[in-house]
Amino acid sequence: MSRVTKRVTFESFDQHYARALKYYDNRQWLSAAGLFEELYPLSLGTPRADTILFLFAHSYYQNGDYNMAAFHFRDYVRRYPNSDRAEDAFYYCISAIYKTSPDYNLDQTNTHYAIEQINAFLQAYPENKHIEECNEMLDDLRLKLARKDLEVLKLYYNTDHYEACQIAAKNFFNKYSYSPLMPEAVYYLVLNNYEYAKRSTERKKPERLKACLESCEKMSVNYPDSKYFKGTEKIAQDVTKQLKKYTNKSTN
Repeated sequence: MSRVTKRVTFESFDQHYARALKYYDNRQWLSAAGLFEELYPLSLGTPRADTILFLFAHSYYQNGDYNMAAFHFRDYVRRYPNSDRAEDAFYYCISAIYKTSPDYNLDQTNTHYAIEQINAFLQAYPENKHIEECNEMLDDLRLKLARKDLEVLKLYYNTDHYEACQIAAKNFFNKYSYSPLMPEAVYYLVLNNYEYAKRSTERKKPERLKACLESCEKMSVNYPDSKYFKGTEKIAQDVTKQLKKYTNKSTN
């Protein structure tokens, strides 16, 4: 990486600005960012200021330093809202924030923030050229949140916390009704309700078998093509047989 050997001054500004542009054009992102960072304070109040800040932020973005890129693109939008580059700066800002969203099993504060900022961008620029990319980012972020909640649901089932699993499933259905993870969530609710019914007292078993059958019906009505459908159908058949036994007992 090339190094800047002399500090930028007003007298040497043009020379260093030309060098920074050369670094940028040659994709030497760190060198460009370092030099633009020195140039920017000296450029404030001049026509070059917004260009330098944009290229400064974009150098960080291209180098994969998304936290710094988001910070400086956000600063650009705040300082130069009427610039021709404002829309692009906002888009790069949300793209950088999106890229800082962690894996689903980690804290999702950044994911929620990314969703918030993408929606703000779409509201500010409803006819922007990045709508498809924004929707893809939103889908990915929402899927990540859904996966995290689904793993919590599954954990409750796997640790025999049956009522907690039912509550988690209800919340999941309300929050992620259109998620591609819905069939899996319904399947684990079926498994949960089936085990819960089997381990219940005779007095409570019929009621819990009915709850299990209802969850099976949710799968058959809404997700008949799911890979989880056959397993659910087997459980539904067994539950139906068991419920008939209780019906016969009550009529005798």
